[in-house]
Amino acid sequence: MGARCSKFSLCWFQSHLKPSVLESSDLENGGKSDRNLWPSFSEFSLEQLKAATCGFSSDNIVSEHGEKAPNVVYKGKLDNGRWIAVKRFNKFAWPDNRQFLVREERLLVAEFMPNETLAKHLFHWEAQPMKWAMRLRVALYLAQALDYCSSKGRALYHDLNAYRILFDQASRVTAESVVYSFGTLLLDLLSGKHIPPSHALDLIRGKNFLMLMDSALEGNFSNDDGTELVRLASRSLQYEARERPNAKSLVTSLMSLQKETEVPSYVLMGIPHETTSSTQPLSLTPFGEACLRTDLTAIHEILDKNGYKDDEGIANELSFQMWTSQMQDTLNSKKHGDTAFRAKDFATAIDCYTQFIDSGTMVSPTVYARRCLSYLMSDMLQEALGDAMQAQVVSPEWPTALYLQAACLFSLGMDNDAQETLKDGTNLESKKNKS
Repeated sequence: MGARCSKFSLCWFQSHLKPSVLESSDLENGGKSDRNLWPSFSEFSLEQLKAATCGFSSDNIVSEHGEKAPNVVYKGKLDNGRWIAVKRFNKFAWPDNRQFLVREERLLVAEFMPNETLAKHLFHWEAQPMKWAMRLRVALYLAQALDYCSSKGRALYHDLNAYRILFDQASRVTAESVVYSFGTLLLDLLSGKHIPPSHALDLIRGKNFLMLMDSALEGNFSNDDGTELVRLASRSLQYEARERPNAKSLVTSLMSLQKETEVPSYVLMGIPHETTSSTQPLSLTPFGEACLRTDLTAIHEILDKNGYKDDEGIANELSFQMWTSQMQDTLNSKKHGDTAFRAKDFATAIDCYTQFIDSGTMVSPTVYARRCLSYLMSDMLQEALGDAMQAQVVSPEWPTALYLQAACLFSLGMDNDAQETLKDGTNLESKKNKS
């Protein structure tokens, strides 16, 4: 047995832990029934990870740290070309070997993020400070992550700070974990300094926001934007949880502040970017073309025509009790959803597909795809993007999920991210066809 992996939300998280360890946090997140919403795990062997890291070669070490839990992080490359980071703990840092599939090793595996942490770019920059437009973009992306997790009932209980936020090759933000300290992070973005959560509210109470601003910006920011960020930070840091804004309202507020939306994140951050294939036109399938044009009618026709053929091979393990007491209702809700979807009654389709998904007895990427389009047709863009992402969680090698994400991003006005996602979908489809 080897490492197990799962794609969740905006990031990859692959673990060498047994499922029972994940279930313990699952219980913290609202009970064992939530486990049905989590994606199934595939497996990596220890031999695969050794091969990926050249035998855990010292040349592949990217970091060594951790006083409480000493660990070494290695960069590695899988046979399929995907880059990973392997965090290797020593036995004393994690003494309970029962929590690992391979008893003699303590390994956690994640997608490799080549452009380091937010802290590096915000607090320890070398060439240039993070631009104001990029700080606003980071705040928005994190709010969207918060909104996605909360809307799916997936509360995460680790500390959110600039050292836990990583940038991938397209400089899209991935939050390792999300908690109430979002307000502290807003202050970090304003000041360019790490603000201890215990001091955050006192720091801004009764003060002019200009006293907080990062001097490295040299005045290149909007006073109105700064005032709004301080207001959002102050609300987010309220002692009483009920007085804090919900994630959806944070997204709405931050969306209106965005600047230079046509400029890719890597350009704003001054990060070199590979452009060898970007100048070549994409060879898109009809579905990819429809998503590029955000032609929702064409997308509907193709999804309806394809049916559920792409669900083949998705594991749905059901107990006999589920078959006898829940299965018929689950299948009926899907059937009614399909009828409404075909008839373009998208409100009913959303309701029926939601019943199917909430039952937790079966997993279907196609249902997520169909509900995604139904949300798009209903102008519920964030919900649509969430479903497109969840379709990819359930079926990571399904190009349709990436194409739908691109359509959602185009609809949200995030054209550069949409183009990158469209390219990812095209590359995935090309690899799939070759194999």
